[in-house]
Amino acid sequence: MRRAKENKTTALVKTLFKLLLLIGLIVYLVFAFTHFTGESYGTKCVGMNIAVTDSARAAFMTSTDVEHILRKARYYPIGQEMNAINSRKIETLLIKNPFIKEATCYKTPDGRLNILIAQRLPLMRVISNNGMNCYVDEHGFMMKPMGYAADLVVVTGFADPAFIRKHLIPLGIFLRDNELWDKQIEQINVSEDHKLTLIPRLGDQIILFGSPDNIAQKFNNLRAFYEKVMPKVGWNKYSRINLENTNQIVCTKRTANKK
Repeated sequence: MRRAKENKTTALVKTLFKLLLLIGLIVYLVFAFTHFTGESYGTKCVGMNIAVTDSARAAFMTSTDVEHILRKARYYPIGQEMNAINSRKIETLLIKNPFIKEATCYKTPDGRLNILIAQRLPLMRVISNNGMNCYVDEHGFMMKPMGYAADLVVVTGFADPAFIRKHLIPLGIFLRDNELWDKQIEQINVSEDHKLTLIPRLGDQIILFGSPDNIAQKFNNLRAFYEKVMPKVGWNKYSRINLENTNQIVCTKRTANKK
């Protein structure tokens, strides 16, 4: 009986102790929130920290661009009261820019606004016969040029959105992920029947790629041709390199009246 009373007393003490800890934690949180919020958000914004992810890979969006967007929208935060700055509104404003994929904005107790930008990275530039003039990312999202410039493969000819998303994006991803071909192929022309012709940077010839299939195999064949044949015959011997048949490469010699 005595042991049972002791157990009940011990349990009661533990319960009271936990309750006191909980009360203490609540008091601390209220104090911290009141102290930091009241102290920082009652002051003015003294600066911004802007970080753009993947800035080493591409510079379509810079911290200067972010500041310009905020100034143009008359929502530049520096000098404004911290408690009057709407972080969510800034995020919504920024992601209206087609080159911004995600935007995160938050305040710190020292009176600064922190903005983290995830930019969209274009995969190719499209200038087609139907009037399309845009950048396209790997998800098929299309962005107006807006004065930006990038050294990307350019798609010309009869390229419509459906064909781009289904066939050209996989080709663009392949080129991007292979350093040799990313540097070598500068243009993809699409014929009316959706056959592809590639224009290389090195060599004065065109590459007849044919249908946008068997991508890896066709480029493996082209690599072997570059490594084994071109050094022997020279880069300007052929005017056309045909990759349409994956079992062989058919070349057209340059006519005598051409250089």
